[in-house]
Amino acid sequence: MQKIYIAGGQPLKGTVRISGAKNAALAIISAALLASEPVILDNIPNITDVRILLDIVTKLGAKVAYQDETTVEISTPDCIDTNTPYQEVKKLRASNLLLGSLLARFHRAEIALPGGCNIGSRPMDLHIKGLQALGASINLEHGFIKGTCKRLTGSKVYLDFPSVGATENIMVAAALAEGQTILENVAKEPEIVDLANFLNSMGAKIRGAGTDVIKIEGVSQLGGGRYSVIPDRIEAGTFMVAAAATRGDLLIDHVIPTHIEPLIAKLREANVNVSEEDDAVRVIGTDELKPIDIKTLPYPGFPTDMQSQMMAMLTSVKGTSVIVENVFENRLQVADEFKRMGARIKVESRTAIIQGVNKLQGAQVKASDLRAGAALIIAGLIAEGETEICNTHYIDRGYENIEEKLVSVGARIRRA
Repeated sequence: MQKIYIAGGQPLKGTVRISGAKNAALAIISAALLASEPVILDNIPNITDVRILLDIVTKLGAKVAYQDETTVEISTPDCIDTNTPYQEVKKLRASNLLLGSLLARFHRAEIALPGGCNIGSRPMDLHIKGLQALGASINLEHGFIKGTCKRLTGSKVYLDFPSVGATENIMVAAALAEGQTILENVAKEPEIVDLANFLNSMGAKIRGAGTDVIKIEGVSQLGGGRYSVIPDRIEAGTFMVAAAATRGDLLIDHVIPTHIEPLIAKLREANVNVSEEDDAVRVIGTDELKPIDIKTLPYPGFPTDMQSQMMAMLTSVKGTSVIVENVFENRLQVADEFKRMGARIKVESRTAIIQGVNKLQGAQVKASDLRAGAALIIAGLIAEGETEICNTHYIDRGYENIEEKLVSVGARIRRA
């Protein structure tokens, strides 16, 4: 088993370039199966989750060819296997996004209930409800979601919660449905907008992505084309917090600042200097960081995917900070690992109360999910002594070359 070792105490200084967005890439790769012509995708992150999904679509019968490390061509014939391989699906939550594309184009899908990080309850009921509204017949049998349909038909769908995955699945399915589909109370994340833009670039007719209501006029088929995935706002945010926590000075390049405004606002509240450029942000950590309160919410609220990293920073900020996790109930379990490093954190239900300490101490810790792993790296960067992080496979699911990027800006980090 690989481990990451960090010798803390070094401020991060320099420039780091952000990779393509994991969550956008996974949705776009799944949607690429709708295309009747080849699709070329640029700025695809070279991470475990993407490689697993590309392996799944290859086993279904699509042809996948890497043009370079971040450019992939996907060609999907008119007839493919619609039974997804269990061994791969169980590793990847985003495999459920294949449900909409397989039903829309091939009228059949069989997908094992997906795996992924254990960060809390993420039921499929909203996905199923929406696809059933479009005319799909869906059953849960022996751990599999089995769906069939003739051509899907447009409908009006209201989501009880603005689920990102459900919004994506239903939007993809509706792109090839007959007639108009109206989705209400949908997710508004930048990844939703990127997926809609990708579908539109192939001939779909989608309006309203990024708002509460998305309207889709179904088309009979989609062509191919070339599309570049947006930068990863969570990777950008992770490096921003790492710069602030280590009291460093980082230029985070290849970002869209409007996508990370909630984080920028909180960092400034914590007395971090953040300046925005057209496609970059500069973060300078100060010696007098201030405690803050955070409540996670669906976009454009503070992202749950940045909560663990902010907790890592706040462990060494003098005073009392409070984090309320409103999205995934298991996100706060990383607090136990911080406490192994000397942090003072009290968790009550979905609330963490952090009393800042002068210094964290290096220790052996383990990542319980992707963002917890990133947070433990930040904790290791500010700790005194060496930190050993186990379960590094979680980190590799969402961060491309994270050790190399950190070493390039002064971190003492290695993998063994």
